[in-house]
Amino acid sequence: MIGPLQSNKAKEAVALFHAIHSVDRSSLCEALAKEISSQGRRPLLFVEINTGAEAQKAGVLPQDADAFVARCRDSYGLAIDGLMCIPPAAEAPAPHFALTAKIAARNGLKNLSMGMSADFAVAIQFGATHVRVGSAIFGHR
Repeated sequence: MIGPLQSNKAKEAVALFHAIHSVDRSSLCEALAKEISSQGRRPLLFVEINTGAEAQKAGVLPQDADAFVARCRDSYGLAIDGLMCIPPAAEAPAPHFALTAKIAARNGLKNLSMGMSADFAVAIQFGATHVRVGSAIFGHR
């Protein structure tokens, strides 16, 4: 699951998806923790980092990431598997990938969901374990 996830859809997301790449707020953490416990399923969970501090995008700001990951673990009992980022379209992606990798390393996270069709090779250089290449496969919308 990539993209915004409403808390009231956590039940369906836990039931359907192997990984959720958009954990970004406490209310969603609470809903996911409830459903993971209830269903006995545990999808991979990625905290979304808004590396460009873009108002139109979801995600935790980089300076808040360590505290958010700790809160996910300590307050909600969530096992966070990695981080996800989507760099601003008008900026070079490398600094955003480097920042995300640095935050992941600080928090002991091995998985990085970063890179799309146009920049996945750069993302892999910075340690991406998951890339999103939909338009390379299916074409532009």
